[in-house]
Amino acid sequence: MKKPIYIFNNGELKRKDNSLYFIKSEEEKKNIPVNAVSEIHIFGELDINKRTLEFLTSQKIPIYFYNHYGYYIGCFYPREYYNSGIIILKQAECFLDEKERLKLAKSFVDGAIQNILKNLKYYKKTKEELVEPYINTIETKYLNIESIQDIPTLMALEGDIRKIYYEAFNVILDNNDFFFDKRTKRPPDNPINALISFGNTLLYTTILSQIYRTHLDPRIGYLHETNQRSFSLNLDIAEVFKPIIVDRIIFSLINKNQIQKKHFEESIEYTYLNEKGKQIFIDAFESKLSTTINYKHLGKISYRKLLRIECYKLYKHFLKERSYEPYISNW
Repeated sequence: MKKPIYIFNNGELKRKDNSLYFIKSEEEKKNIPVNAVSEIHIFGELDINKRTLEFLTSQKIPIYFYNHYGYYIGCFYPREYYNSGIIILKQAECFLDEKERLKLAKSFVDGAIQNILKNLKYYKKTKEELVEPYINTIETKYLNIESIQDIPTLMALEGDIRKIYYEAFNVILDNNDFFFDKRTKRPPDNPINALISFGNTLLYTTILSQIYRTHLDPRIGYLHETNQRSFSLNLDIAEVFKPIIVDRIIFSLINKNQIQKKHFEESIEYTYLNEKGKQIFIDAFESKLSTTINYKHLGKISYRKLLRIECYKLYKHFLKERSYEPYISNW
């Protein structure tokens, strides 16, 4: 299966005949095996020309760009090669039908909450008295989802539940170097917020790459309203997987002491991962996506494949072949 590559150094991405090279200097040139690459993530300063972009389009390889702090700032998204007029129409119909849109949006939130509870129940085994109150509070609020009649209220419920969930991080981590006060995004003001923001960003772009290889249009979202942002369907799908991919990576890296305070740059106003910290997180992220699980009748599949399957489930939903049900972790 094709895999992404991550480039941290400054340099030039250049095409030569039917090959692609990353040139750091005259002495350092690295061949990029385009046949084995699914997407490219750029964290350094990059020079690139139109001829190279044309080659990437022909190879169906998107490029994602991040700033110095690890924030996603944009992408080169080759023209869709799985265009399907009927799917775009069906996606639009689902968006324009308020009941259908709300139903689908609730599915994304439902998946997110159930996977949040899976995480908490896992840690309940060893920290029952500390974790159980969070579980009970979230389960009580979760009962309100069926009665909700509009998406702003639905998003408010999800935000409220995530706030309670984030409060449990200090119990799960039990590490004074990583005390978590509250969720802040732009900019993150402590290491946990920096890890969540960076991990979520990687998940958004990874799902976008999976959508690119389906007939779905990533511009039409349901929980995250289609507006001035370029893509929103990937944000919807990510809600389901944040707890079982991003959050579990954070718990593992901190509890195993693989991520430490030295892997962050901090000031009064912001905190972000330094280059070494980003590399550690990306290694763990890619390892997680390569991990296999048993999935229904398909047997063992990777988490990366699981993200693609989630896209196909939406495809069937829009064609009214089978109603979408979010993936819920087994543990």
